[in-house]
Amino acid sequence: MESLHPRIRLLWIARGALAAVVLAVALAAVDQWLVTVPGVAVVAASVLALLLGIVYAVRLYRVWRFELQDDALYLERGVVTFVETAVPFVRVQHVDTQFGPVERLLGLSSVVVYTAGTRNADVRIPGLTPERARRLQETLRGLAVESEADDAV
Repeated sequence: MESLHPRIRLLWIARGALAAVVLAVALAAVDQWLVTVPGVAVVAASVLALLLGIVYAVRLYRVWRFELQDDALYLERGVVTFVETAVPFVRVQHVDTQFGPVERLLGLSSVVVYTAGTRNADVRIPGLTPERARRLQETLRGLAVESEADDAV
């Protein structure tokens, strides 16, 4: 099983920090317009949200794994709810690489595997270097084409 690049933790921690800031702003708005919220409660809730975000990011990094096997792409991830996914190569429609501005800043990229069907029709593998993402994209495309030929026979 292959893990993600360690820098993905920074992205996930940044998301947790953003959630803590949003919580602080929401509590400040409640204090301003609805009821008095002690400043200590705002700070404590924000710090707790930040700490939970950091713990969540570190734990998610430890459990996030993927592997290419003979017949499918296997993924394991999740903190509160652990999810194991198998994506048979014969179901792969197309494969993209994506990277937003924050991912580019961190030197990361994601691979998105689109599958046949409507429920959970795409699987995203975040936290890859751009080179690794391109190699994985090409490998998955090749395996999907091979499996189509095998399935047709």
